[in-house]
Amino acid sequence: MLPQELVRAKRDGGMLDAGDIKAFIAGFEGERVTEGQVAAFAMAVFFRGMERAETVALTEAMRDSGDVLDWSGFDRPIVDKHSTGGVGDNVSLMLAPIVAACGGAVPMISGRGLGHTGGTLDKMEAIPGYSVSPDNQLFRKTVAEVGCAIIGQTGRLAPADKRFYGIRDVTATVESIPLITASILSKKLAAGLQGLVLDVKTGSGAFMAREDDARALARSLVEVANGAGLKTTALLTDMNQPLASAAGNAVEVRNAVEFLTGTRQDPRLLDVTLGLAGEMLALAGLAASPEAGIAEACRALDDGHAATVFARMVAALGGPTDFVERMDAHLPVAPITIEVRAAQAGVIAEVDTRGLGLAVVALGGGRTRPQDAVDHAVGLTDLAALGATVDPGAPLALVHARTREAAEAAAGQVQAAYRLGDGSAAAGAAVLDRYT
Repeated sequence: MLPQELVRAKRDGGMLDAGDIKAFIAGFEGERVTEGQVAAFAMAVFFRGMERAETVALTEAMRDSGDVLDWSGFDRPIVDKHSTGGVGDNVSLMLAPIVAACGGAVPMISGRGLGHTGGTLDKMEAIPGYSVSPDNQLFRKTVAEVGCAIIGQTGRLAPADKRFYGIRDVTATVESIPLITASILSKKLAAGLQGLVLDVKTGSGAFMAREDDARALARSLVEVANGAGLKTTALLTDMNQPLASAAGNAVEVRNAVEFLTGTRQDPRLLDVTLGLAGEMLALAGLAASPEAGIAEACRALDDGHAATVFARMVAALGGPTDFVERMDAHLPVAPITIEVRAAQAGVIAEVDTRGLGLAVVALGGGRTRPQDAVDHAVGLTDLAALGATVDPGAPLALVHARTREAAEAAAGQVQAAYRLGDGSAAAGAAVLDRYT
């Protein structure tokens, strides 16, 4: 089928043949399919949607546009997790070593910050010397010897998705569940996984702020992944407040080390991390059920094994060999710190989580353009939680900034993000639902 005929068929609401979808995506190479045709196809899908079989075919075609990693010969089950993004979401930094400590292999291919949400790679780059782009030999060696490695996507992993996403980003077609599904899963399928757990977020800090949309995405991701032969489950989690009590890069790394060593474990962060770990271990066959997996994960935290695995991963990928023991000597620190205080007494009734994420971006901890540099030292810590009762002048957060002017501007954004009420308020559960 000619590219324009495939676009016409979808524009008119037709169901596309898997072979035609594969040929269309294969045409990205050498630009046999033009940018205009890709944009038109994306818009047709945006308005007409896709049947599940079409989305599976699109996902597999984008997977096959580049390399598919081969983990044959490994004596550990290969599993991973993907989050749809949030604020204070440093789960990957703890989850990968926890699962590795329990016998899994986690080749975690992560991304950078996008919009108001933080990026795992930006957090890891706050660690001096840590390489997020090792060669394939070092990547495999680290996964084999340590059990996990957190790195970035290579240019040959689902390259069709990179081109497709770039066009979607400038044609207002990003918010399409079939296209989001294919984009996420094509990279995970190309990673050669045997099991995948998805963290689909909803709330004021999530891309899918409406719960109905997040549930639809979770169902789509699970059904398409399983349809493509990848054992997958998903948790729907709450993002109506930052997950950790810190938001930024170095500050979230510090929070993660404190979590792994037991110094400080934010309750909601603990619930989500353990929930995802339980799912991963059950999918990997390392636990009889998600509940048994949670018990295994708790043991790996309590006995220090997970923290040891994290330290070994950092060292194997070029970071300091004493990072966990001496993280304060290695992590960058912002020169200005100011406290944000409540203007009145009350109960924290609502948090504009997206607003807090944008405050981090404005400090320099995120990007407004892909080419922007990130200031790893800046961010927010000691973030007050939903439902907390505060007196006038009580702290809501600490702002870590490069300049006094930036700190004061961020403090205003933080104060505006908190709405105080005069009644009681409850945060609710961090894990809302499960999809299989």
